[in-house]
Amino acid sequence: MNAQTRLVSLVFTLGLICFTRSAPPTCYSRMLELSKEIMNTLDKIHKSNRTKTCAELLPKMFLDVHNSCIRTKLRDFLYVTENLPESCREKPRIRFVKRRVQILYAIISRACHRDLVFFTDDCESLETGNISPRYTEDRLQQLIEDD
Repeated sequence: MNAQTRLVSLVFTLGLICFTRSAPPTCYSRMLELSKEIMNTLDKIHKSNRTKTCAELLPKMFLDVHNSCIRTKLRDFLYVTENLPESCREKPRIRFVKRRVQILYAIISRACHRDLVFFTDDCESLETGNISPRYTEDRLQQLIEDD
């Protein structure tokens, strides 16, 4: 193989790699990516000295796109951010996280609402971060009777 053929092969291989990485994200991958980004930004907001006082006004939120309560939680979060004091509303990180939540809410509600599968309806887990199953008394009674 001569040098020119090797060079063409290398350029073709690199082009193929770039092409495969440039595929658009699916709805599901975009929702996961946004939820992680929101959680990371909220973590920074809670840790930063500049935004710590504003973070106290925000509701606790642990995002799980497989929880059927996520739309309600995102909507409530947007309501709170709309009604923050102006000194908090104008902070860049607060505006950034608000915009990301708006985008995630739009994707879940409109663009991907048919593609999403909910595995749980534990609304409390979106506030506490505890995603372990909690059985109500009726469900617990059924489990005891089945044994």
